[in-house]
Amino acid sequence: MKVALYARYSSDNQRDASIEDQLRICRARAEREGWQVVDSYTDRAISGASLIRPGIQELIADGLKRRFDVVLTESLDRLSRDQEDIAGFYKRMRFAGIAIVTLSEGEVSELHIGLKGTMGALYLKDLADKTRRGLRGRVEEGKSGGGLCFGYDVVKQFDASGKAIRGERKINEAEAAVARRIFADYLAGQSSRTIAMALNREGIPGPQGKEWGPTTIHGNPKRGVGILNNELYVGKLVWNRLRYLKDPDTGKRVSRLNPEGEWVTQDVPELRIVDQEVWEAVKARQKALAYQPPAEPGENTLNDRRRPKHMFTSLVKCGCCGSGYTMISKDLLGCFGARNKGVCENRLNIRRDALEKSVLQGLHTHLMEPGLFKEFCAEFTREVNRRRVERSTGLEAARRQLEKTEKQIRGIIEAIKEGMFQPSMKSEMDALEARKAELTEMLVQAEEPPPLLHPNMAEIYHQRISALYGDLQNEETTTQAALTFRSLVDQIELMPEGNDLQVVLRGDLGAILRFAAGKKNPGVLSEAGALTDLLSQGSVVAGTGFEPVTFRL
Repeated sequence: MKVALYARYSSDNQRDASIEDQLRICRARAEREGWQVVDSYTDRAISGASLIRPGIQELIADGLKRRFDVVLTESLDRLSRDQEDIAGFYKRMRFAGIAIVTLSEGEVSELHIGLKGTMGALYLKDLADKTRRGLRGRVEEGKSGGGLCFGYDVVKQFDASGKAIRGERKINEAEAAVARRIFADYLAGQSSRTIAMALNREGIPGPQGKEWGPTTIHGNPKRGVGILNNELYVGKLVWNRLRYLKDPDTGKRVSRLNPEGEWVTQDVPELRIVDQEVWEAVKARQKALAYQPPAEPGENTLNDRRRPKHMFTSLVKCGCCGSGYTMISKDLLGCFGARNKGVCENRLNIRRDALEKSVLQGLHTHLMEPGLFKEFCAEFTREVNRRRVERSTGLEAARRQLEKTEKQIRGIIEAIKEGMFQPSMKSEMDALEARKAELTEMLVQAEEPPPLLHPNMAEIYHQRISALYGDLQNEETTTQAALTFRSLVDQIELMPEGNDLQVVLRGDLGAILRFAAGKKNPGVLSEAGALTDLLSQGSVVAGTGFEPVTFRL
């Protein structure tokens, strides 16, 4: 019986040797049972509160392929402490006909899933409650509840027993001066964007040593984030303003604003950086700017704040600094790094309609040119054939090994028939049978070579792209057509050249081949996906007037 081992230790138990200890005792159990260990899966320093772990995901994938018969682990909570996750894992393994065995519980059944899943969930809740209780006590003593904000340093000190005293902070005078300057500049009428650009221009590092951005300064007043909203600057420590939850689908943490009645506040006058009068004046200006009534009746103020999405949103990058090109007005795009951070010299703008026209023309005219695609087909075919030869060589060696193994098995059987049985023959026969099964499975799972690229694919591509152009003009199909066009583009780079911009279009060749083949996942790409060098990006370069002039693979 084939068995897979799984081991994990969580981030609150930073002991790498724990993995080897778990695997060692699991191997000992497998040996006693006479099971064949085919693989082991591990997750190091990762909590069991979620299944978003590389090791457990690989275990599930291989289990659904029926590569083993049993999953063996130290205890059920090594797999997951979440009730939903452990139940889902059990259902998947049972569907694949795979048993789950733990050293603590033995073979796992629905009863174990219910009881141990509940116990694991309660353990996590109890641990979270104890942690929050400890942090609340620390905050009520005027100490930090965790994290370090701009303007302060951690005070490292120890008690008489040598244990670290946590939560102490002191003012960082250099950063405090920057914070005071930000408040003063804001009151002087400067925008957060102007302030950020000036700080970056002077080389003043922002929080965590990063560049300054507008949101770093103005943040979100309701959530208390951003330099202008940090109440610690006026000697007021606020804790539990936000709570953090894990998205059950992605495993990522998301924040939620708690009711104000649940906030914990504590006065810490020794940490004050900004005068109260300055703080209140900043709050008054923020409130005044939060809503500006229209100057004329019927004027749409919402349009001034809105940033409409266009066909190639987030794909347009500055060739100088790598920042995105974002909407700076109704029709113009500009470099975000130059306009909002002051870290780029590229001040050239481009009309959205001109950019979209250039990109669409590049996709239609220059990508998949028949002559270039013919060369690509030839190189692609040579590389695929080379890889097929390599794979065939490996498969041929496996076939020869299988024939040799079968011959050895027949030899032992004939010897037994002749009365020459020895006790050692049994273990030798078991090893040979296991090897035979392994080789047979390898050959059975070997995939047939996928078809090569169609020689007329370039022509087919142009026919399909022309049809897509028509869909773009149809009100009923324009949205889907725009999404399809977008999927063919990997990046649009705008590079200044004098007073003009070069438009460099980098197409996603894999997506283009799928589009030309008329399939979401054609067989050709199952093999082509491994050919990293061949599936490189194509580029279209546009010069003055944004007319595409060059194409290269």
